[in-house]
Amino acid sequence: MTVKRYKAAEYDVAVIGAGHAGIEAALAAARMGTKTVCFTINLDWVGNMPCNPSIGGTAKGHLVREIDALGGEMAIAADKNTLQTRMLNLGKGPAVHSLRAQIDRRAYSGYMKHVMELEENLEVRQAEVTEIEKCENGFKVITAFGASHFCKTVILATGTFLKGRIYVGEVNFESGPDGTLAATKLSSSLQKLGITLRRFKTGTPARVLRSSVDTSELELQPGDEKITPFSYSTDPKTIKNTHDCYISYTNDRTKEVILRNLSRSPLYAGDIEGVGPRYCPSIEDKIVRFADKPRHQLFIEPCGENTEEMYLQGMSSSLPEDVQIEFYKTIKGLENVKITRSAYAIEYDCIDPICLKPSLEFKCCEGLYGAGQFNGSSGYEEAAAQGLVAGVNAARKVKGIEPMILSRSGSYIGTLIDDLVTKGCMDPYRMMTSRSEYRLVLRQDNADERLMHLGRENGLISDEKWQAFLDRTAKKNAEIERLESRFIPPSEELCEMLISKGTAPATTGVRLADLVRRPQLSYKDLAPFDPERPDLSDDVQEKVEVEIKYKGYIDRQLATIAETKRLEGKKLPADINYDEIGGLRLEAVEKLKKVLPESIGQASRISGVSPADISVLLIWLEKNKNA
Repeated sequence: MTVKRYKAAEYDVAVIGAGHAGIEAALAAARMGTKTVCFTINLDWVGNMPCNPSIGGTAKGHLVREIDALGGEMAIAADKNTLQTRMLNLGKGPAVHSLRAQIDRRAYSGYMKHVMELEENLEVRQAEVTEIEKCENGFKVITAFGASHFCKTVILATGTFLKGRIYVGEVNFESGPDGTLAATKLSSSLQKLGITLRRFKTGTPARVLRSSVDTSELELQPGDEKITPFSYSTDPKTIKNTHDCYISYTNDRTKEVILRNLSRSPLYAGDIEGVGPRYCPSIEDKIVRFADKPRHQLFIEPCGENTEEMYLQGMSSSLPEDVQIEFYKTIKGLENVKITRSAYAIEYDCIDPICLKPSLEFKCCEGLYGAGQFNGSSGYEEAAAQGLVAGVNAARKVKGIEPMILSRSGSYIGTLIDDLVTKGCMDPYRMMTSRSEYRLVLRQDNADERLMHLGRENGLISDEKWQAFLDRTAKKNAEIERLESRFIPPSEELCEMLISKGTAPATTGVRLADLVRRPQLSYKDLAPFDPERPDLSDDVQEKVEVEIKYKGYIDRQLATIAETKRLEGKKLPADINYDEIGGLRLEAVEKLKKVLPESIGQASRISGVSPADISVLLIWLEKNKNA
């Protein structure tokens, strides 16, 4: 049946999808003053968490802090809907400390929906987008109802909905995540625009009934006593740890059940063609890939305040339902478990992000942007970060302003986007601290100092939030200066404390900053010996201690960053013909033509482009700088 089209409204920015990428994109564009619309298949699932009900974690917590510093919403929403919060990796250095919070998933979704509804310049519409047509000065975005909207720019944030297909053993069917409708028609329209699509796969564990889980013999995982919020604007006193998590393990019986039924897994039967996440494999994949491991850890986590469902973190699967019931019941604490929602795998269309510019705009289609899982990434935090950048740049495009490009030396978001658009990804990309060369500089505690000026520049940081940042920074700098200049005399009490901490006693006057630099001591240890010490918040105290204690390492990393910025400043012409540059290896020419790097710095990070090739490019640039 042919649906009759009708002319609907006109917008500056259209966002397709209202998951974590779509939310940040739509809010950023609207808050920057552009008339924005966000389309979603189901308004009741805005900001849904179809996989784990948590936000943050290793490196992901860094992303959430950076989103907050740039003026995004995820950190604030997470703080308002937290069930439990924990700071990870406290036994390691400050570069890898990462906040993770269990979230009330339905409350989070409702909060985000309401924030979008209240936002000036933003309309939220329930409709499936079936076609996008390029036209003069913009696009026509067409819905299944025949409404044709003219939009100057479009952001694709479709998540796992594009031709989504669910797999549970031998059963598979068209579907989006959590039993929602799939977007079945948009893919062919994107291909007509010259966009090449591919298939990725992800999965989620079963949800189980709380009363059917025996937690009495499980390892308890409570929240932190000291609460740390995601957002710089959140008062820690407003967050309470109300729920516990638990840890259990698989065993030989679990392994036996899974291996015995492996032929019924669509993953191993060859039914699933999509590539799955390397760093978050299904339990059957773990059993096969790590055959020598005697057990695998799983976390039993709450899904919300007003639900009895719990989530089995680390146990995603696409095995048949009867097999799931059998192997879950082999696990300690789950012997009598009742499954409320079966685990499943979902396959979906996405792109190779190498076809995007660092602004997340398509190289082949001006004004069209990609964000989130559509770009080949995984994770709510990675999606939200890309959505924010795409929303900012779509709005800047409408206003005729140069795009905001985040450097990998200045943020984890910059690292994420640079990895995607420069190196591409062969499986769903997940952010990890090891992906950054500048971990000590890109800490979660200093995200505001690195990025808040950009949020302010784009009009996304309020006067109140900006003033609080300026006050925080001034107090930190003043305290560092005081500690560097203040000496305290030796005393019996001081020497006793130093010896008790395993460090040498002070025989002469000693500078406070030098004591803070000692690995055995913390800033707080010196409080009884420092009567002039100001009353500082916990986050400012943390900044002071880290910057003093790691100053030498930080300075060295900043020197490396300065050299990196020099190479990033050497821009490559958009119309450069690599075939005509003598001295470049054939592999380098092929990779450079595919990626079309915007600078020497970006070119140097392309796999297959050697230092010798970079030298050739530098010589070519020098010879042709006048032209």
